[in-house]
Parts: sequence; structure tokens; C-alpha cells
Amino acid sequence: MPRIGKQAVKGCLTLALPLIALAIIAEFFMPASYARLTALYLIYVSAVVGMQIYSGNSGIISFGHAGFMALGAYGSALLTIQTSLLSTSLPNLPQWLAAIAGGHSLWIGMLGALAVAGLVAVLFGLPLSRLSGSAASIATLGFLVIVHVTLVASADITRGSQTFFGIPRGVSAFVALPVALIAVALARIYRDTKGGLALRAAREDEIAARASGVNVTRERFIAWVLGGLASGAAGALLAHFLGAFSPKDFYFNLTFLLMSMLILGGMTTVSGAVGGTALIVVMVDLLRGLEGGSEVLGVALPQMFGLTDVGVGIVILIVMYRLRDGLFGLREVDERLFPEAKVTAIGAIEAPSAGKASLEVHGVGRRFAGLVALENVSFTVRPGLVTGLIGPNGAGKSTMINAISGVVPPSSGRVLLNGTDTAKIAPHKVPMRGLGRTFQNIRLFRNLSVLENVTVAADSVAQSGEDSRALAMAALNVVDLQDLAERPANSLPYGAQRRLEIARALALRPSFLLLDEPAAGMNPAETDALIAVLQKIRSDFGIGLLVVEHDLKLIMRLCDHIVVLNKGEMIAEGTPEEIRNNATVIEAYIGKRRAAA
Repeated sequence: MPRIGKQAVKGCLTLALPLIALAIIAEFFMPASYARLTALYLIYVSAVVGMQIYSGNSGIISFGHAGFMALGAYGSALLTIQTSLLSTSLPNLPQWLAAIAGGHSLWIGMLGALAVAGLVAVLFGLPLSRLSGSAASIATLGFLVIVHVTLVASADITRGSQTFFGIPRGVSAFVALPVALIAVALARIYRDTKGGLALRAAREDEIAARASGVNVTRERFIAWVLGGLASGAAGALLAHFLGAFSPKDFYFNLTFLLMSMLILGGMTTVSGAVGGTALIVVMVDLLRGLEGGSEVLGVALPQMFGLTDVGVGIVILIVMYRLRDGLFGLREVDERLFPEAKVTAIGAIEAPSAGKASLEVHGVGRRFAGLVALENVSFTVRPGLVTGLIGPNGAGKSTMINAISGVVPPSSGRVLLNGTDTAKIAPHKVPMRGLGRTFQNIRLFRNLSVLENVTVAADSVAQSGEDSRALAMAALNVVDLQDLAERPANSLPYGAQRRLEIARALALRPSFLLLDEPAAGMNPAETDALIAVLQKIRSDFGIGLLVVEHDLKLIMRLCDHIVVLNKGEMIAEGTPEEIRNNATVIEAYIGKRRAAA
């Protein structure tokens, strides 16, 4: 995806140039205290950007990245500690570790920090990446506590809760700058990769992301490891900046500080991480000068210990009250300064071997505890035809759609999609086997653009060397949304949002489309436009459509074949005319007495 690469390069330059200029000014033209503050800022940039890679893209608040900083600090410190102090400060160091500890340069120590942080990130990331929401956040807090307790308990290696000293100092702004630049570039480039976009989609709606072919677990794992590496590198720099530290320096106070930096600027963007860090560093420096008592405008202020934390907390509350998405919002600075040119649609939306495709439901049943939602349902959806799935409320229609798409595996029976049993593959792999779907309640990636919504799905099926953004634009052309490609998805009118869901499913190049009440909530004009789009998809692409809908007029106008469910069982199947005159169907809808009357 070369165009995304170009935008990411613009983003890297937009963020890097101010950091470079700041380091030069601080080192050559400012007092030593300001140069030291700049170095500390650049260290924090690396740490906060590490949090942003994971939290900003996944939407999961992480309390654990201070733990990676601790691992990086101790990993680097053990390799770089002065050899003359090694025997006195760590007399019981294990022999294998003593053989490699001490006397190495900062950059060798940095490699050690990355190795330790990376290994731990992989080990903890494997289970953590399977969690979402508050459960994942609590797990990151558990990770922080585990790291802290382990460091305190490993006194032979870390000196326990005592201060670890003897580490060479000398981290200037110029030393911290390259690490900060690499971390920022890593975060900005990752954000625009296929994996970064996929994870941002899962942040907005995990179920819709899986239905678009996104392996959410894998993307969370990658972001966790990358973020852990960046924060581990920051921890190594902080260790050599301080020269002496203990486990408490990497615990809740640091976690609160890092989270404040990320949230203030806006956690969804790298620009927000860099800008928010700058504001908090300056604020903390000013407030610490006031904590010990000082004179402001001729007024003597008393000592106010704790003023720093209180001040940061108040600022966060104010910003969150006024600006929910932080000071920098949802878009990167470079995206505002240098918007991309309009993408041209290239290629066609073509179902793979649509004429030979097959979707067969064989004796499907589904039970939820004691509730029978489906019982022995069998039917076939044929390519190039529209099959309607109707029935009264509670008939099991949505359960049937979820069973076909692999979200809710059948308790009995099988769903064969092009010969593959959908229950035996992961839900995110079902779309790539030729199945797209929409949802009863609209599920869009609301804070992504219209084009990005469709690109997420196109990325899942794009061939090597194929521009998935151009493929996404081709899908938007089908539903007549190409002129709204750069609009946020949540700004579209209702009917356009429904069509956007169809475009996203169509970008998967499916053999079959499952549409769960696509006309729900539409006015007559929007319904007519939807019917025209669906008829175009059927005629132009030969895709088989399975439509769940309560609007019987739409079903009768659109469908070639209709399947009727009632209380989880299939009670009728046939052409619209046959279903219209079926006494059992009439009875299911209006009741036995009224049907008899």
C-alpha cells in the first residue's frame, strides 16, 4: 500500500523536525537545566509513544507500560553498571549473569533492555491479546504489579527495594533524540499499515472487524510487543538519565504521569502523544517549582507538596470535559496539513468463481442452555439469486445468520461455504472464504473515514501488489458513495451508512452476501435506492444474496426464493408467489384464528 506509506513518511517528518529543532536549541542555546529537561521530555516521548502504539490503536487503556520501562532500566543497568561496584552492590549475582554484567556501553545496554522487554512482551502478550475492554486493562494492571513484585523479590539481581546505583550517567538531548525519533517513526508508520488500520477498526467495533477478515488477536499482540519495545528503550534511557533508581520509580506514580501525557494530547494519534507529553513535562516542571513555596507576582506561596499530581489531575479533568478526544483530536497533524489526493478506483469487485460457489445449510440446530433457537434447518443459497429469510419476531433469523457466518457455531448440523464447514475455522477467516455480511444494528468503524471502513475489508483479500484502497474505492462506486470517501463514517445519513456496510462487505469479493435487515429504519426513497443497489450487485457480479427482512413488500419485490422460519423451525420454502399463498406462513404471521377468518 504505497500511498499509505507516503502519508506515513509525511507524518514522520512532521513530528521529527520539531523534535530535532528542540534538541539543537536546548543543547546549544539554552541553560543546562533546560537541556536536561529536554532530554527528559524526549525520554518520555519514547515511553508515551510506546503506550500509544498499543492503547491508541486498540482502544485498551494500558496500565502496564511503566513495567516495560522498569524491565528496560534494569536490563540496561545490569550490563552497564561500573565493574568496580559490581561485587559490592550485587555480591550474590548469579554466575551466568555476572559473566556478562558490567562495563558495557549504553547502546549495548539498550540491546539488553530491548531483549528483556521484548521477551516479556511476547510471553505476556500471548494471553493478553485474547482479552478486550476492561478485562484487558485489568490484565495490564496485573502485569505492572507482577513486574514490580518480581523486581522487589529478585534482590540478588535487582537489589530488591533498595536503590540500584553505579549506572553511568550522560543521557543528553542528543542521546535521547535518536531513540525518540525511531519510536515516533515506528508508531506513525504502524498506524497506517494494514495491521494498524485493522486494529483501529477493531477499536471501533470488534465484531464488525472480525466480519471484515481482521485477526484481532494477532493485531493486538503485535501492537503490545511493539509498544513494549519502545517503552523498554525509554526505560533504559531513564536509568542512565537518573543514574540510580528503585522499583518504586516505575510504579503507579510513573503510570499516572504517562497516562496523563497520552490522554491529554489524545491517545488515538501519535501527534497527541508527542504534544501531550510536551505539555505535561512543562506543567510538571512549573508546578514542582511551586511545591516548595515561592513568590508569584509579589505574593508568597506556602509549601504545597502534592501540587504536581493535583495540578495534572485538574488539567486532565478540564480537557476531558471539553475535548473528549484530547487536544489533538482523532486525526494526525500531517493528515490535516497534507491531505491525501483522491484515490482512483482501479480493478473490479469480482467474486472468486462466483458461478461455482455454494452455500448449503444442512440440518442446523442451535441451543442456548435450555432455549432452542434453531432446529434442523436446511436450505441452499444459490449464486446470482436473492434468497429471502423471513419469519415472525423470535423466529431465529439472526441466529441463522450468525451460524452461517461462524459467529455462533451450530450445536448440530453443518454450514458448508464453498465446501468448507464454517464452524471449523476462525470467524475472521470465514469472510476470506467468500462470505460478506451486514448487521441488524449498523456496525461501522465510526471514527474512521468512509474509505478506511471499506479498506479494512479490502486489505483482507487484496492480492500481492494490489492497491486495496483502489479496490475499496471501486466498492464505494457500486453503492454511489465515492464522493464521500473522506468523510467520517459517523457523519453519514442513515441510508448512506447502510450502503456503506454493504460496500464494506462487497470489498471482501464475496461469493455470498448476508444482509441482516438492510432496510430497517429506511424511508421509502432510501428503500428504493437500496433495492436498486442490491439488484445491481446481483446482476453485475453474480453474487448470491441472503436477505433477512421484516419488510415483506421488499422481500416480494427483491427475492427469487424465500425461506420461512417460525420458532426456530423452517416451515416453508419456495418462490414469492408460493410463500404469499402458503397457509402455514399466513398462520405464523397473523395467528391461527385470524388466518381461519
